Amino acid sequence: MAVSYEEMNGYASWYGDPFHGRRTSNGEVYNMYSLTAAHRTLPFNTIVQVNNLDNGMKVQVRVNDRGPFVKGRIIDLSYVAAQKINMVLPGTAKVRLNILRMEANTSVLSVQVGSFLEKDRAEKLAKEIRKDYSPVTIRIYESAKGHFHRVLVGEYLSRTHAVRVLRRLSSDGYDGFVIGLER
Repeated sequence: MAVSYEEMNGYASWYGDPFHGRRTSNGEVYNMYSLTAAHRTLPFNTIVQVNNLDNGMKVQVRVNDRGPFVKGRIIDLSYVAAQKINMVLPGTAKVRLNILRMEANTSVLSVQVGSFLEKDRAEKLAKEIRKDYSPVTIRIYESAKGHFHRVLVGEYLSRTHAVRVLRRLSSDGYDGFVIGLER
């Protein structure tokens, strides 16, 4: 998978409480004391070196979650990872990412653009997106907080293709991220 220069440079943020102990996007329990991170598109279990461009400090993390969902931020670090590059107090830092190891994609991918407890809200968004994208589906995701209706765009065998659609959706004003689909 080719990752563009823009995706490799940007701002990192970090997260801890109240997410500590909750499930991450890959199903693990989030531990703010593990060297992990959230990234919008990199495959789960990718190992990334995060270089703090403000102070030269570096940390290696494993991607196990999705995010960040704030414009301009390219990675969310666990609390302990943020500590290791001295960015807890400022909250963010300008960083460069270096991919050290990436897992091969073995699943079908889709772009999630919404997740709602209310089915009618999911149907409304799906109808809106279907004007320009196909296929758009709604799948149920069961969690401890209830049954969520996920609005998904496409089914892709290539991460590159899924990321291309994500970028197009983003330029059309929709936030989202790439997920693996269970068959």
